[in-house]
Amino acid sequence: MNDKNISPVGWHVGSYLIRFIELSEEGNEDLESKFLTWENTIIVKASNLEEAYDKVVKVANEGTVPYKGGPDGVPVQWVLEGVTSLLPIYEELEDGAEIMWAEHNPKKLINIRKMVAPKEGFKQ
Repeated sequence: MNDKNISPVGWHVGSYLIRFIELSEEGNEDLESKFLTWENTIIVKASNLEEAYDKVVKVANEGTVPYKGGPDGVPVQWVLEGVTSLLPIYEELEDGAEIMWAEHNPKKLINIRKMVAPKEGFKQ
């Protein structure tokens, strides 16, 4: 029996959450404050989940260097909050390879259909 935590192909998919702050603003650590956040999903080559986790954190931290943003050059920074998901990939990477899945609790058909979008919904 295969271990569900091991990728037979050596790849893992991980997501991490970062938030955007202006360094001079008060309340950057206030748990009640609201922040713009991004959840980024990447793939990493690793022999196990622990190595994959470390690689996701390393990649995520590469984007957290403070810089001057906007026309006024305001000191800003993306702050890594942490890893939100980490899964082994079970199939070779190619068109149609399944890299993630999620099970959803039973829902009414009308609500299931609200979860999907037409092709036009993905245009930018």
